Amino acid sequence: MPDNTMNEAEALFRSSKAVLDGHFVLTSGLHSPVYWEKFRILEQPEYTSRLCAMIATHFKNSGAQVVTGPTTGGIILAFEVARQMGLRCIFAEKNETGQRVFRRGFVLNHAEKVLVVDDILTTGKSVKEVLGAVSEHRGIVVGIGVLVDRSDNGFDLGAPVYSCLRSTTPAYQPQDCPLCKQGVPLVRPGSSKLKP
Repeated sequence: MPDNTMNEAEALFRSSKAVLDGHFVLTSGLHSPVYWEKFRILEQPEYTSRLCAMIATHFKNSGAQVVTGPTTGGIILAFEVARQMGLRCIFAEKNETGQRVFRRGFVLNHAEKVLVVDDILTTGKSVKEVLGAVSEHRGIVVGIGVLVDRSDNGFDLGAPVYSCLRSTTPAYQPQDCPLCKQGVPLVRPGSSKLKP
């Protein structure tokens, strides 16, 4: 990715105060000294549109026919990427058993080419869940676009990944967290159910 695109993405996150420093419990249950509050970006339609344009431009020749993402932030991003690409948008949400599925009458046709979009990539859990829903319908994932990739590149998602911003910030298992050992107060941001 060209540095100017990465710099623009970082500038948007910082100017919206979406990058927080401290001691946080992530949705995954991991602890981190940095938290990316994507809703500070998503509350700014202009910023969201500019970041989604980066994803749409990157995947413009991918052959994608539909864009999908997970609830909640992924819906907004998938919608805007789809709008910019002139494609249909659907989203995957959790059912009663916690499995991510397409509901509300959304249809994914056999062999339909899918672009998966999400907000922050750390462990890849929500993206993998969406990939599972796409696989159930025998769709073909042509790419994965995220706002921020903060993963350690320790996993393969089976499709090309593009991120507006790459930031490998540390994340620790609670028992290994140096911030816990230092007694730094722990903050539980966001609204998702956190692992204990």
